[in-house]
Amino acid sequence: MAVLKTEELTYIYSQGTPFEKTAVDHVNLEINEGEMIGIIGHTGSGKSTLIQHFNGLLKPTSGKIFLDGQDIWADKNKIREVRFKVGLVFQYPEYQIFEETVYKDIAFGCKNMGLDDNEIKRSVTETAHDIGLPEELLDRSPFELSGGQKRRVAIAGVMAMNPRVLILDEPAAGLDPSGRDRIFDCIKSYHKKTKNTILIVSHSMEDIATFADRILVMNQAGIFCFDETEKVFSRAEEITQIGLDVPQITRVFLELKKRGIDFGKEVYTVDYARELILKHLRERQVL
Repeated sequence: MAVLKTEELTYIYSQGTPFEKTAVDHVNLEINEGEMIGIIGHTGSGKSTLIQHFNGLLKPTSGKIFLDGQDIWADKNKIREVRFKVGLVFQYPEYQIFEETVYKDIAFGCKNMGLDDNEIKRSVTETAHDIGLPEELLDRSPFELSGGQKRRVAIAGVMAMNPRVLILDEPAAGLDPSGRDRIFDCIKSYHKKTKNTILIVSHSMEDIATFADRILVMNQAGIFCFDETEKVFSRAEEITQIGLDVPQITRVFLELKKRGIDFGKEVYTVDYARELILKHLRERQVL
């Protein structure tokens, strides 16, 4: 059974006014337990509006959202419980840091869940370790940390709640390459450890390609495609036509294909490209 499911999900901003805009239009999708999903789309495609429905921050204009088979709006008094099960990390989450110590900031969500002090301590220390924050930082003010460390503190605050579904909106936005790699390494390690479902929104196909089991491509408030990563990249030319960039290595192999050098595979990571090229060279040497 799908952990998250939508049926004809539609959301209209400023409905009934001259500023009315449909941000999500009759979206139907299913996300399975334990998947790593990449969500991509140009600005205004509806991806950020979509994810805010998954934990009840926005209520559909029409349609339904199901969590573990239950309509999350069937009883609006239970929407708080939904937000504990579906954790959402906004873009630039470090701007929402407010506690006086790193420990208290990471512990904030756990306290709201009603966990006891021992459970909170275990969760905070484990999560801090998992996301690469040394224990000695826990008693420091988060405002003394570097930008990348603040980002990790903010993400850890949601991870510590151990949500069934973790959603991150542009988690590496504004970070330098090393900071970006570290964030994604931490997310992948968290997924491997917890087996929880993770959704990551990004503008970058380059980032999404390295981890996603499936990719959801949004365009004009609807789903352009939602499929396994390799199958999505088989539509690279179509994706570029709707204004999205595919990874540079994919563009290189598309150009090679146009010139008669067809590797017969969709290439979207540098590591995979290297394997194909080395295999091709070895075969030529044998011939």
